[in-house]
Amino acid sequence: MRTWAEIDLSALEHNYRTLRAMLAPGCRFLGLCKANAYGHGAAVIGKKLEELGADMLAVACISEAEELRRSGVSIPILCLGETPEACFPLLLEYQVTQMVEDLETGRRLSQAAQKAGKALKIHVKLDTGMSRLGFFWDPERGEETAEEIARLCRLPGLEAEGMFTHFADADGSEEYTMAQLTKFLDARAALERRGISFPICHCASSAAVLQYPCTHLDMVRPGLVLYGYYPAEELRGLDGPGLAPVMAVKSRISAVRALPKGTCVSYGRTARLERDSLLAVVPIGYGDGYPRSLSNRMVMKIHGAECPVVGRVCMDMCMVDVTDVPGVQAGDTAVVYDGPLLERAARLAGTIPYELLCAVSPRVPRVYLEG
Repeated sequence: MRTWAEIDLSALEHNYRTLRAMLAPGCRFLGLCKANAYGHGAAVIGKKLEELGADMLAVACISEAEELRRSGVSIPILCLGETPEACFPLLLEYQVTQMVEDLETGRRLSQAAQKAGKALKIHVKLDTGMSRLGFFWDPERGEETAEEIARLCRLPGLEAEGMFTHFADADGSEEYTMAQLTKFLDARAALERRGISFPICHCASSAAVLQYPCTHLDMVRPGLVLYGYYPAEELRGLDGPGLAPVMAVKSRISAVRALPKGTCVSYGRTARLERDSLLAVVPIGYGDGYPRSLSNRMVMKIHGAECPVVGRVCMDMCMVDVTDVPGVQAGDTAVVYDGPLLERAARLAGTIPYELLCAVSPRVPRVYLEG
């Protein structure tokens, strides 16, 4: 293989057990498998999480749920995004729990479920401060909103199993996060006064799982932390034994070239060699998900040494200076990302680890390791 991603299922198990140990007895565990399980391969990751004892998985769209079901996943799946009306039958066929954010969508789902003679589980989405999807909870009109949600929950053909919200700044502001939690709890109480209760109320994704046990409620939704990374550096260490990165990206050196001082390297001639140099050509580029913004800034590990990327990252390859590393030759392995390298790359690219993990292209084979 020219370039590949190694997925360590033992690291995934370590992270799952580490996070699970932080939960109170009876608190459910939902594993995020959206975006191809953050680039790790949803089919394999979903099956592994089910094997480990996860109670539920979550996806962003019905096609992701379909992939999990076709791979053999049998535990409940929650779709966190909107599902087009034409795809409502797939929710019922694959027994997918659907997020609902407004009464009108609920009515259409109710009609589809009744037409099929089936019941559809739903989780009501409450907007407490993310301003994305959900019933907007304004304390001044809370009773009105609660009545609207109650009407949704009473629709025939629907089973209102859960209610949830999403924290906007759990890795930043405790004050804002607790204000969101208070709104959520107020909404739950207003619905209980109307005889509506939910078996599963959930709020906590990665940062809140680590930092705010009071937000765990009936279920948690870890995403990034499940794959071995922290939403913010200050959260590192709150999980006891620490997390283990699940993915490493590696590439096999295509050629090693001796080039004289003054030679320009790659598109745009953004790099000029300041000495006679040995450059390794590494077959990974932005077509594989390696950001062009890392040109002339990032390093790779070759023979254990950090070697700088020289010149612009191309679509399918890039050049790395190995002048100071003895014995490098074609066929040797370059470590493109491990845990520290990916975090470093995210900082340099002005983004977050989530994006780089999800960006690893489908043309990069996933190789699964265990034990």
